[in-house]
Amino acid sequence: MANGGAEPSISKYFANDPPSCFDSLTAAGEDGGRLQGSVAEAYLSYDYLANSAADVQSQPNIPDSVRDLWEPPKQTVPGTIPSTNNLTMPGVSVATDLTDPVQDAVGLLVDANEAQQRKLLLPDNVTQDERGLRELIENGCFRSAVNLTARLLTIKQQGFGHAGHPVKHSPNSLQLWFTRLALLVKLGQYEIARVEAEPFGALNNPDVFYEFYHPDMHADRKGSMAPFSFRLLLAELPIYLGAPRVALDRLTDLLAVVNQIRSYYERTAAKEALGFWTARETRVLHSIVNCALAVKDFGLVEQLMERLVVGAAANLQKRILLSAWGRIRLQCGDMFGAERKFSEARRLKEEQSSEVPDLIDRGLLAVAQNDFQSAFELFEKASAAAPSSTMLYNNMGVCLLYSGKLKEAIKLYEGAIQRNTKSCLNESLLVNLSTLYELESNHAKEKKINLLKLVNRHRADLTVGLDVCLKLQTTV
Repeated sequence: MANGGAEPSISKYFANDPPSCFDSLTAAGEDGGRLQGSVAEAYLSYDYLANSAADVQSQPNIPDSVRDLWEPPKQTVPGTIPSTNNLTMPGVSVATDLTDPVQDAVGLLVDANEAQQRKLLLPDNVTQDERGLRELIENGCFRSAVNLTARLLTIKQQGFGHAGHPVKHSPNSLQLWFTRLALLVKLGQYEIARVEAEPFGALNNPDVFYEFYHPDMHADRKGSMAPFSFRLLLAELPIYLGAPRVALDRLTDLLAVVNQIRSYYERTAAKEALGFWTARETRVLHSIVNCALAVKDFGLVEQLMERLVVGAAANLQKRILLSAWGRIRLQCGDMFGAERKFSEARRLKEEQSSEVPDLIDRGLLAVAQNDFQSAFELFEKASAAAPSSTMLYNNMGVCLLYSGKLKEAIKLYEGAIQRNTKSCLNESLLVNLSTLYELESNHAKEKKINLLKLVNRHRADLTVGLDVCLKLQTTV
């Protein structure tokens, strides 16, 4: 082996994104397309942008008065000029655009001709507005999208060098900031996100509420200009910065306000509004569970999971939650407790529904028991029913590796990439295949360069550093 037989830097559990026990709650269904089989870890993996869109699209008839409801601070009076300490004065913190690490690496390690094969949408290729921003995001060009947000915020006097200067906010400008920060988090640019998020605090300054401005400016609208997902992102951000307890405190404060609003609609018997804010309450509880996992407060995790399961209205949702609960218990080493939760989830399986979730649960339990052959067979069966799930290929490859079948694991990964290049060039599979190449021989560099070429031609942006995915720092 190339590394002298050291323990491989590879996880037994995989997901296409940093794992969370609630990933599959965002799935469209049980077809396996987005099912996540990883044991819950202390990371957040929500796509904030997708969740923000879902907040509007899932219940389009919810009026603005319900969606924006948030009590402004007492000093929010039109025409008054509060102290600058009470104003939100953000600005882009970097003077230059984010560069493309894939193209840089290809130019350094391959040649200019290969670099020219890269087809990447740039900010100049799209309209200079929110429509262009959506186009970049939909094509996975996240760095280009970040760079476009800088241009658009500069137009609003909130670009580089404008931090600390008073400015008028609008729903559009705050949505732009939310999109920028969500993209920075998605790309792992946490320090830039931290600096640029700081002026927003908890979005409680008076100038981010409609009431602060003259009624004619916003047609008498009241409440928060900032989207709810922005509040959630700011509350969760500290977990990415290594401060999960700070995130836990922020999320607890957020939950308290959401509970008050939900209780208000419960008293007024406003059914649609109650359902809308109950869904937001559930979303915050998911984040608190992830934070509690990060600080290893498993007692709190158990309490919240019980609350979530009891509050779930549909059997499918209960089934997903019970499955997530079982994976949490696996993480704690409680195999008996995990098996019990998996059994409860299995009993809720409805007629004609997919058996993929149950197969994944049983496969994870087998992995925890070091029965890699049985786990492989279960994941293989699940993969036959859900051939688009790259997570299952990841799990199968790991089972082969831990069964001593290194070459078979490599062949499985390479076959998956060959059959479905774009989707299988995900970060998890790239990390694992690069690791296996290093374990296989001392000639890993050429194989990893070939992976780099595939990424160059088929992926816009990676959400994990290229040096992490392909371990290119060991090949230069």
